[in-house]
Amino acid sequence: MKPYEIPAERIRVETRVVNSRFIATLAPAFSVEEARNFIKEIQDEFKDATHNVPAFIIGHGESETAHCTDAGEPSGTAGRPMLAVLQGSKLGDVCVVVTRYFGGTKLGTGGLVRAYSDAVRNVVEIVPRAQKIWMHTIISVYPYPYIERMRRLADAFSVEIIEETFEADVTLTARILPEYLQQFQAQVLEMTNGSVHVEMIESGSVLRRISP
Repeated sequence: MKPYEIPAERIRVETRVVNSRFIATLAPAFSVEEARNFIKEIQDEFKDATHNVPAFIIGHGESETAHCTDAGEPSGTAGRPMLAVLQGSKLGDVCVVVTRYFGGTKLGTGGLVRAYSDAVRNVVEIVPRAQKIWMHTIISVYPYPYIERMRRLADAFSVEIIEETFEADVTLTARILPEYLQQFQAQVLEMTNGSVHVEMIESGSVLRRISP
């Protein structure tokens, strides 16, 4: 899985168009169920709103699941423009709800499209971002004389050390990018004359914040 960006936290931005309020609430969501729960939460929070329009993307790229509705607005004026902004943002695992309080002045079809698009664009532009990366968790047990050489080798392969346990031997638990695993294993075997092995114990996604 290629790394991709996700929202690092929940964020809310309000935009006013003529007399209407458009409140965009955006959050990370890692499953359709999580997205639907978030949408219901916002709907419950703004029960008195004229509309609560949702859009979400779960996953990213070729494996994404995307969904939107107009939530009572004229067809094609709200959900689809919102989803288009999300898809252009390069974010995955993201859900947004735009809450509208009607201000008494009709915006027309084009005005609604612009208003909902701008509401999502405004929140997307300032949301802190994290990167979702697929990594292997590895473990290796080795004698104390190899400590410094293992640390240097780990650094050379961008290995993220989770823990070093010091008992009869040193136990290293760490994360490594999949493309580096085999070469790192081979280098450890070569460095220790075949006496130390690196085992992969699990794989999973890791989140790294990339903006404040």
